[in-house]
Amino acid sequence: MDDKVFIKQFLKKALKEDVGKGDYTSLAIVKRSSVSCANLLVKEPCILAGLSILKTIFFEIDKSAYIELFYKDGDYCEGRNNVAARIRANTLKLLKVERLVLNILQRMSGIATKTAQFVEKVKGTKAKILDTRKTTPLFRYFEKKAVQIGGGQNHRFGLFDMILIKDNHIAYAGSIEKAIDNIHNFLKKKKLNLKIEIEAKSLECVKKIINKGGIDIIMLDNFTIEETKKAVEIINEKYLIESSGGINLSNVRDYALCGVDFISVGELTHSVKAIDMSLKIVNV
Repeated sequence: MDDKVFIKQFLKKALKEDVGKGDYTSLAIVKRSSVSCANLLVKEPCILAGLSILKTIFFEIDKSAYIELFYKDGDYCEGRNNVAARIRANTLKLLKVERLVLNILQRMSGIATKTAQFVEKVKGTKAKILDTRKTTPLFRYFEKKAVQIGGGQNHRFGLFDMILIKDNHIAYAGSIEKAIDNIHNFLKKKKLNLKIEIEAKSLECVKKIINKGGIDIIMLDNFTIEETKKAVEIINEKYLIESSGGINLSNVRDYALCGVDFISVGELTHSVKAIDMSLKIVNV
């Protein structure tokens, strides 16, 4: 889906949830013809993300809006009440989307900042930082976009764009071998061409996967550093390797130095701290 089309659909649903029958407070106080300027203030250090979306939302809500950006997505901001953007728009419409825009930018910037910290930790290795599906329902688009802005890469977007055989699938199929066979039969029947990743819970699982073959990526789930080193040696570059589970800023470089290709981190999206920002009207 086109980005602008998605944002337009999201905006409609978000405003229905937030505004409902009307922003009665603003309607009671503000003249319909009023035009105001507002500054987007950043109050703590961060990697900014979501500024391009801010522009899209304001232009969608007010075709005559004027937006001036002083930073771009991916820029570092010191966060000392820096003005990241200035918006001139109809006052009622500005107030209508104020909280929505802040919610998006604060969370996206938090994710981009956290992602950049992980990316910095693995610098000089071949490991790429990946996100996961541990995202906020219906907000995944923005969260995964923020990961990209922070220098990370997106894993699969959803259940439809990649095969990921996990422990529950293997348990249901009865074995690693049967799970892989079922996947290939399904893809052939449906005429689908998707990458296949499979989760390994132990070194013994890794050996079974290699013996069976027919996959692209092996995910080492909750492996220790020593187990990861052994797995990398066993796989011997036959398949791409992803480390996942229990990985944080204090140990991510150790995993990267094992020689894995990818490191997936749920923390990037599921428990990130939003960046402190505000949107302040500076004249009426």
